[in-house]
Amino acid sequence: MSMIRDLRAAVRPALRRSRTASDYDATRDPSVTSAVVDCGVYRDGKRVSEHVSPAKAMERVREEGGFAWIGLHEPTEREFAGIAQEFGLHPLAVEDAVQAHQRPKLERYDDTLFTVFKTIHYVEHAELTSTSEVVETGEVMCFTGRNFIVTVRHGGQGSLRALRHRLQQDPELLAKGPSAVLHAIADQVVDGYLAVADAVQDDIDEVEIDVFSAATSRRGGDAGRIYQLKREVLEFKRAVSPLLRPMQLLSERPMRLVAPDIQKYFRDVADHLARVNEQVLAFDDLLNSILQANLAQATVAQNEDMRKITSWAAIFAVPTMIAGIYGMNFDYMPELRWKFGYPTVLVVTVGICFAIHRGFKRNGWL
Repeated sequence: MSMIRDLRAAVRPALRRSRTASDYDATRDPSVTSAVVDCGVYRDGKRVSEHVSPAKAMERVREEGGFAWIGLHEPTEREFAGIAQEFGLHPLAVEDAVQAHQRPKLERYDDTLFTVFKTIHYVEHAELTSTSEVVETGEVMCFTGRNFIVTVRHGGQGSLRALRHRLQQDPELLAKGPSAVLHAIADQVVDGYLAVADAVQDDIDEVEIDVFSAATSRRGGDAGRIYQLKREVLEFKRAVSPLLRPMQLLSERPMRLVAPDIQKYFRDVADHLARVNEQVLAFDDLLNSILQANLAQATVAQNEDMRKITSWAAIFAVPTMIAGIYGMNFDYMPELRWKFGYPTVLVVTVGICFAIHRGFKRNGWL
């Protein structure tokens, strides 16, 4: 028994030393949850800690300076409660961050900026159909404070891992604080919009060429594909247009939580966003025109079919009329008992039908 007690006494200190911040759970530190993707402390543009708990990160920030960057992915209300309490986040903003499905916006709660971005991802497809999903949306929400930034991501797109590594390679920019991270996120989101806009433009060009091709014009095109693409463009529009005002505010209005040098960078993001917004509005108008043209072609195709049916009905009306006349039981009918009466009537019937057919053909009805 004494040997066992000695062994336990020797093992316990080793276990304590090997325990890292990622081993924390909610019972010991309520700010640590499974939703935390990464958490680090940055000082003078350099990361000075590996993955630590949010509480430990803020403790180091208060003692040594710098700022903390905490990244979360789809946290639940219970998982986010500890972090919200640690950073003093407003309950309304916390509710929006947990529930997601928010419009892009910028709100200020005391000493915290709450920003919502819609991320857009283009879905590759071999052929555009009436059920094709062209864009996928996600959300990135940022709580920006004086010495922290908390990012909450929803959806499978818009990962910030590569962005974090890229910023760590630029200490000069990262040294400007949390607002530099906020700008980098906005810039990445808007750059994603530009790439998706180019891909959607290719799809619209494909649909436009197909609608106005000779073969499609005869059969009236495919309204289902056009309508589906229009719905996807509207989804794109809902992500881009509401973000214009927040970017203008960040680029034009002085804010205590945004460094003056970083504000200049937001102007560039706002310009790119305005360009994307113009493209998306143009896409919407162009698809309206393409849809109207497609419907007009379908109407023309139906009119052509009706003209052909009417023409053939007029041609067959001649032999029907003649057969109806000679089918009546009268004794005195023209050429009724003449030897060549029957072939003469047939020749006359065929001649009249041929003349009518030629007239319709000349006028483009057949």
